[in-house]
Order: sequence, then structure tokens, then C-alpha cells
Amino acid sequence: MLLRKLLPFHFTHLSAGFIAVLVGYTSSAAIVFQAAHAAGASPAQIGSWLLALGLGMGVTCIGLSLYFRSPVLTAWSTPGAALLATSLLGLGMAEAIGAFLFSSALITLVGLSGAFDRLMRHVSKALASAMLAGVLLRFGVDMFAALPSLHFLVAVMLAVFLLARQWRPRYAVLLAFAVGLGWVVAHGDVQTSTLTLGWARPVFIAPRFSLAALIGVGLPLFVVTMASQNVPGLAVLRANGYTTPASPLIATTGLTGLLLAPFGGYAFNLAAITAAICMTPDADPIPEQRYKAAVAAGGFYLLTGLLGPTVASLFASVPKAFVLGIAGLALLGTIANSLATALVEERERDAALITFLVTASGLSMFRIGSAFWGLALGLAANWIARRRYSA
Repeated sequence: MLLRKLLPFHFTHLSAGFIAVLVGYTSSAAIVFQAAHAAGASPAQIGSWLLALGLGMGVTCIGLSLYFRSPVLTAWSTPGAALLATSLLGLGMAEAIGAFLFSSALITLVGLSGAFDRLMRHVSKALASAMLAGVLLRFGVDMFAALPSLHFLVAVMLAVFLLARQWRPRYAVLLAFAVGLGWVVAHGDVQTSTLTLGWARPVFIAPRFSLAALIGVGLPLFVVTMASQNVPGLAVLRANGYTTPASPLIATTGLTGLLLAPFGGYAFNLAAITAAICMTPDADPIPEQRYKAAVAAGGFYLLTGLLGPTVASLFASVPKAFVLGIAGLALLGTIANSLATALVEERERDAALITFLVTASGLSMFRIGSAFWGLALGLAANWIARRRYSA
């Protein structure tokens, strides 16, 4: 009873948290499996990876969101997993764990030093919003690109969403999800043959440190996680008006990696795409109450970690078009608000547009994703514009 008074959850907090976890797992769990296979992980070790990642994300989401009263959502490093899927070939699990620990140690040092806070002070709200819009654009586009494969499914979900926005806007995404899931089940599009039941179990692997693995895997994993995940993750917070200090967030994700790396928790970072779902008015019309959606997401992360093999098979059993549809609908409002904020100030409009276009392009150089390059070019364009206006 006391907990309920201190932390009263609304149904929309739970639905936003659930959809954030659904989008996170379905969009990138396959990449994590590929990374684990590249390291030669056994089925038990893959289950341990999912357990460590779920527990790490769950505890940090809940702890950081409650402490700062901000919707702080953490995630595994998706570009980091993509990097590992190619760079871990030929290395054993012990050397891979050593590289994970090295990367997490570097993330912890950056967080404790305060360097990340100083860097993000130079990023204006317009550029942060432009980068967020660029990151999320493909989810809106992919929703309509999925129309040819299961056009009736996506069309029905879109129609339910638009109608619900007129009368029950807070429940629009959840209603679209429920109707879409009912459609999938009714038409027999759920692949029940892939479903498995089982609990994940922790498997400890002692690390082995080799210079080749530290330089070839650990250092790139650190750079990719910081540039492609933590930068846009903090930008999402800033774009939505949250001034949560960066250093404690980064340091906490690094320390979590140090604790869970021996069990497969290869990298933890701030979320961007899934975090945006918990920061919309659909989660809560009051910005100060949206942290509860992130807390709910943390609870679902804990559950998915404990039920790793079961959850992975469940997400794999539904059509991809269903996942693309619910992700696109959940992020429509955020994309619109981000574009509006990015372009409102005339002096920063060119820089914001460059940031948006580069980020949305999917540009990748030196294994660093487009979010970093969009922000870098936007900052350069903004610096030139300021010199022109101040001259």
C-alpha cells in the first residue's frame, strides 16, 4: 500500500514501457544472437547473455529513473552487437569477455571524469531534436514500407490508431497493438512452432585479456557505444526537456557492464529510440510523471531477462510487419515534435536540417553510425552560422 502511494502507476505507463521493450527486443535481438554465435557461445551461454542484458537494463532503468525522476531508459548496444558479430570471429569467449570488461571500464572512466557532460553542453536543443528525428525517421518510413507484405494488418492498425487519437489519445498505441495482435492470431500468422519455454541461467566465464582483443574489439566497442548510443541517448533526454546530469548515467551503465560482462552483458548504454516512446504525452501528459513509464520498462526488462529463451522465441513468432507497424505508430508523435523543435529557430535551421538529413541517411564511417556524424556536421554548420550572425 505504501509503495502504491509513493509510485502510482497508470495503465499508460505500463503500456508505454511494454511497447518500448517490445520494440527494443524485436528490432535488435537477432543481432545479439549473431554476436554471441560469432564468439562461439553455446545455447546455455546465449541464455546467460540474455539474462545478463535483461537484468542490467532492468535494474538501471528502475534505479536511475527513480533516483532522478526522469524517464531514463537504458539498452544494450545494438551497433556494438553488430560490430561484435564480425569482430569476434576467431576469438574465444574468454577473450571476448576480456574485451567487454575493457570497454565497460573505459565507459565508466568517461562517466566519472565528467567529460561527457562538458561535451553535451555544446549541443543545442535544436540539434538534439534534429538528430532524434533522423534516428526515428526510418521507423515511420518502415511502417508504410511494410504495407505490401501485410497491407491489411498495417492498414487496420493505422486506422485504429487515427480513430483512437480523436477520442482516446492516451490509449491509441495500445489499442492499435491489441487490434493488430488479435488480427495476427485470428489469421494464423503466429509461428507457434518456434515457441519454447524455459528460464535463463547465469553462466560465468572467466576473462582472458589479450592485446589484440582489447585493441581490435574492446576499443571499437567503446567508441561505437559512446558515439552511436550514448550521444543520441542523452540528446533524447535533452530534446524532451530533461536536464538529468550525464556523468552519473554514463558511469552507472559502465559499472553495470563491469559487473555483468562475465555473464554476457557486453555493453550497456542510454537508449534513444525506445526511450522516446516513454517520453511522449501518450505515456503521461505530465512530463514529470513520465519516469514511471521507464520504471515499467525496467520491470519488463527484468522479466524478459529471466525468461530469455521464451521471450526470444515469442518475439520471433509474430510477423515483422506487425512489429514495424507498432514501432512506427508509437513514434509518430515524437518524430513530429522533434522536427517542429529542430526547425523553429531560423539561425539554427540549416544546421538542424543537416543534422537530420545526415542522421537519417544511415551514413557509417569507421564503424561509427550516422547519429554521431549528423551531430558532428550539425555542430560544424552551427559554428559557421554563429560566426556569420555575430559578424
